[in-house]
Amino acid sequence: MIKHAAFAAALAALTATSVSAQNNPRGEAKATLGGKTVAIDYGRPSLKGRDMLAKAEVGTTWRMGADGETTLKTETDLKVGTATVPKGEYVLTAKRVSDTEWAMVVSKSDKTSVAEVPLTASKLDQSVEMFTIDLAGQGKDGTVTLKWGTTALQAPVSAK
Repeated sequence: MIKHAAFAAALAALTATSVSAQNNPRGEAKATLGGKTVAIDYGRPSLKGRDMLAKAEVGTTWRMGADGETTLKTETDLKVGTATVPKGEYVLTAKRVSDTEWAMVVSKSDKTSVAEVPLTASKLDQSVEMFTIDLAGQGKDGTVTLKWGTTALQAPVSAK
């Protein structure tokens, strides 16, 4: 019985190590807009030779990261694109609208949609291996940019 318990404990430890090794690192994009903090927390998967954005079918929603939801926490009401997002905590996803168009969906934790914001796509000069979200701002105005592979998807953001 003791041998079986020791084997089970060793197997559990090995499994936990294998699972944690598969987890992707977390990233945080943070900016001060209108004197208030805006932060996005997200998982950072790597491409590993794949073109993941090209694999998304039109109408497909992507969770924007890995190993958990991508979250937005804002201490101020925001204007994201043309949509208003009240201060609070939200879940962010991306939706492939067409072969060349994407939108960022801002939802409450219960998945109720607050806004669907068109993202402007551009081609990057160099490929970005690990998914990256940048949140940059000065004063009240800023941008949120998603980068992966040779694609950048961007939307304006500002404090209201």
